[in-house]
Amino acid sequence: MNEEVYTKDEARHLKVGIYTAMILALISGIYVVNKDSMAHKESGKYYTVDARFNRTDGLLVGDQVRLAGVDIGRVVGAKLDEHFKAILTLDIKENVKIPDDSSASIVSSGLMGKKYIEIEPGGSMDYIPQGGEFSYTQDAMVLEELMDRIISIGKANRKAENK
Repeated sequence: MNEEVYTKDEARHLKVGIYTAMILALISGIYVVNKDSMAHKESGKYYTVDARFNRTDGLLVGDQVRLAGVDIGRVVGAKLDEHFKAILTLDIKENVKIPDDSSASIVSSGLMGKKYIEIEPGGSMDYIPQGGEFSYTQDAMVLEELMDRIISIGKANRKAENK
């Protein structure tokens, strides 16, 4: 039976190496998780606007706000109003002025992708002010509901063909 035994000095060096690797992994993890929010706050000034939705399935605080596919802000808050609708608070880059007849929709980047808010600009010459609210919003589409709709359309088409 040949057992390898570390000396006290080797065991101490091994422990220090393991602890150092764990600390570096922890610091790297924290950096990766927080880099988007750090970049968001450091990259300029923002103004806040609200958007009211019936449902926000899968959208989280910290997710992106985009206009024409370009990142213009982040979701920074979420709360319920007295009628149980979700009010999302959005930080929008100060240099991006959004017409007051624009709409905000919750969409995803692909079939199972991450959710974000897409702004469809209106044609008004007036803009949503600091602390203002979108007049038009479109809720998140839930995958199960979409599948149910597709199946019911297919069933209706099959019945029409059988007649």
